[in-house]
Amino acid sequence: MDILMMVGETTPELADFGKVFPGSKIETVNSKNLTASSLSEKLLNFQGEMLLFIDARSEKIEFKRSALELYELVAETADDWSLIYADYEVDDHGQIKEEHLLDHHIGRVRDNIDYGKAWVLNLEKVREALPLAESTTQHFFYELRLRLSEVGELVHIANRYAGAPYRVNKAVGEQNVFDYLMASKDSQLELEAILTDHLKRIGAYLAPGAHYSKVPYAKKQYELKASVIIPVNNRPEFIGSAIESILAQTVQDIEAIVVVNGGDEDPTIPAVQEYLPGGRKYDANKPAVQLIILDINNIGLCLNAGLKRARGKFYVQLDSDDQLIEDAVEKVMQVYESDDAIAMVIGSYEVWEKNADTGKLSRMDSIPVVTHGEWTEENGRNNLLRINGAGAPRSFYIEAARDIGYLDMNTSPYARNYGEDYDFVSRMSEYHRIGRVWDPIYKVVRHGGGTDHNIDRATVDRNDNAKDEMRREAIYRRQIINEVANG
Repeated sequence: MDILMMVGETTPELADFGKVFPGSKIETVNSKNLTASSLSEKLLNFQGEMLLFIDARSEKIEFKRSALELYELVAETADDWSLIYADYEVDDHGQIKEEHLLDHHIGRVRDNIDYGKAWVLNLEKVREALPLAESTTQHFFYELRLRLSEVGELVHIANRYAGAPYRVNKAVGEQNVFDYLMASKDSQLELEAILTDHLKRIGAYLAPGAHYSKVPYAKKQYELKASVIIPVNNRPEFIGSAIESILAQTVQDIEAIVVVNGGDEDPTIPAVQEYLPGGRKYDANKPAVQLIILDINNIGLCLNAGLKRARGKFYVQLDSDDQLIEDAVEKVMQVYESDDAIAMVIGSYEVWEKNADTGKLSRMDSIPVVTHGEWTEENGRNNLLRINGAGAPRSFYIEAARDIGYLDMNTSPYARNYGEDYDFVSRMSEYHRIGRVWDPIYKVVRHGGGTDHNIDRATVDRNDNAKDEMRREAIYRRQIINEVANG
């Protein structure tokens, strides 16, 4: 089995690989000034059945003595495979850690999935999948992986312990949900183009404007303009600020529905009751506050229970530890009024931080306003399958929720109070326009008890599994939509 190694500033000692892969031809290619056509040509020039393709641009990689035999036997026994990848070890300053990767399926189309640093390529499948797109200048591995998934199976060699075929000498850091904001615009556009082409090739691409229908109740009158629904569990120190941000809205023809899911003993309840009739903070001239108490901690259930009781025309999102900027509802309403094919509106948000000692909030200037500018009118609903979010706050016609089946209540695989809104946005976008507010209308508040940053690997994997399953279902739905539309 020959070896092709992509390197960066330095080239690893090739003799080390020769000891594990005796008799193999070893070639290197420098990532600097590499083009899609030159890489495609290089890959197509290899003869034989298999090629070990190594990403050695930033880490030193060491293979176990038995790696070759493992790879060859897996290739021999696997059916219709195009790529073999494996769990690996990380040498973190002498401490050995194990990276357990996710099994591949059609929904694994995110660009940030870890498939390791070494792939065995089936050269027959490579010839079927190439060439890479000329527009690709940075993300060769992402495009190659998607292309190979179209022509064969991606086989995962899992590891229980001490079963990884290779080791890298750089630690895998903690994951932060805001990391993608630091990626360049050019990088994001290239990744979007790679995914879009992939969706076209597998029949899951939704063309601009295709399949849209007008909202049947756009002109219908409702008791209130909007219902802001807040699911909450054990957050008495935050709920007051969230409610106050609703009461301060420039549009007052709205209501707040607070759904406490910690049962009758949840300490959030007294804090909410302050805003009910008879409460110290009750104001009859302000939007009404409705309290629902559940004893099951299920976010989808909370939102759906609120939607069933809502009196507004539109739902508006608000998490219990976040806040709406005072003109949020007003700006959302303006977008709906612009086009009755819009069934959902998504805003933009700022990231704030709560000081653990003083309790004061301060704007995190290091994180720009999160607009999710990668959502475009032409391609946003396709690009949504690559990224993990669409923005906040989210709003939609409340009757639309009843039409397309409410929000997920932890019935999707791996869902644990995560991803219910992502799945809903994906389903809604398949048949209706998604309107956008590009100005910040929402404050996301980071704090010690939050769940949006420095998440441990096990939680990241569980959450990624949940959304990737939703992506899988979305791809199947879209393939069917296109098949029906094409007769």
